[in-house]
Amino acid sequence: MRPGFFLAFIALLAPALAQEPPYTVAPGLFDVARPGDLGLRPAPGTQTFTIFRPHAGAMQYNNGVVLMPFKGRLYAQWQSSARDEDAPDTFVAYSTSPDGEHWSAPMVLSPSGRAMHTSGGWWTDGKTLVAYINVWPEGFDSGSGGYAEYRTSADGVHWSKPHRVLGADGKPIEGIIEQDPHALPDGRIVTAFHERPGLIVSPYYTDDPKGLSGWTKGIMKNLPQLGPQSRELEPSWFRRRDGCLVMVFRDKADTFRQLASVSCDRGANWTTPVLTNMPDSRAKQSAGNLPDGTAFLVNAPSGNMTRLPLTITLSEDGRLFDRAYVLRGDADLQPLRLPGKYKRLGYHYPKSIVWNGYLTVSYATNKEDVELTRVPLESLER
Repeated sequence: MRPGFFLAFIALLAPALAQEPPYTVAPGLFDVARPGDLGLRPAPGTQTFTIFRPHAGAMQYNNGVVLMPFKGRLYAQWQSSARDEDAPDTFVAYSTSPDGEHWSAPMVLSPSGRAMHTSGGWWTDGKTLVAYINVWPEGFDSGSGGYAEYRTSADGVHWSKPHRVLGADGKPIEGIIEQDPHALPDGRIVTAFHERPGLIVSPYYTDDPKGLSGWTKGIMKNLPQLGPQSRELEPSWFRRRDGCLVMVFRDKADTFRQLASVSCDRGANWTTPVLTNMPDSRAKQSAGNLPDGTAFLVNAPSGNMTRLPLTITLSEDGRLFDRAYVLRGDADLQPLRLPGKYKRLGYHYPKSIVWNGYLTVSYATNKEDVELTRVPLESLER
């Protein structure tokens, strides 16, 4: 390692160690001597279903799978291309299901053409389904970033034209939206945008029940960074028993641990992110709360680049995570069948929702099979 790079890395690392982390993982919860499942067992009733399985010739690359219930059906959105990740032909597909087990053939939500499109996730007020779509005018590899659009539907079949997501000033937000918006008990929606130029993460919130406008930037001091991306990336969040919000980030500095920040004023102000002892695979993850308030973290806590096993880790108070189950391990991992740029074994970019008595986690296996694993809430709640 070059001396200059080492000093720069230490400068990046030091601020993240300066304050107490907002949560911890119980020592010995993960057995690193068993990398295939980390010594964890599945929760009773765990089931896995395939949403879409590609074949040679089309839609060989799939990732960024996000779920949303709407009017009695479950909707899955993801990004797809003929073969390669971050390719110019990347578009957003979606599928629907009456039960989470049986799925329609993929439909096009946002075609490729004028720009690369990736999945931005969903929102709904119960009457309108909102599909967020991230647009990359110059592609991902340019480093210039992108912006968020949305399309709305009253029936999940017929969609509006794309419109820009608006800030509280009425102007379009210059950044892509993260796929994980959640609502506070009072209805306020909290997520994050990665602002351009580049990908600089910032928490945002809105009191618009449809999540289309009124987005206000929360105040958070980012850690020092190298290059056009912030060190903190691709967050999700959960709510502690004390009412504070904890935003969880992927760490670009390759610590292979999660970063976290806290807001105790409904998302307006956030602490500077700090390192936790939660292992990670430097990938997207998912956080949230079960109906009884239990906080959860879904990720691949390998502590290295390997994105398996996929696990759920639980905490009664959002401060100490002391229970965990395996969702998918190496024992039931199917082979990677189709070639493509950046494709590799593992369970990629999980996101989660609570629906019909289950916590349901969606992800892309090997960046090609669109899948979900669901667990009965009674198996997770104490």
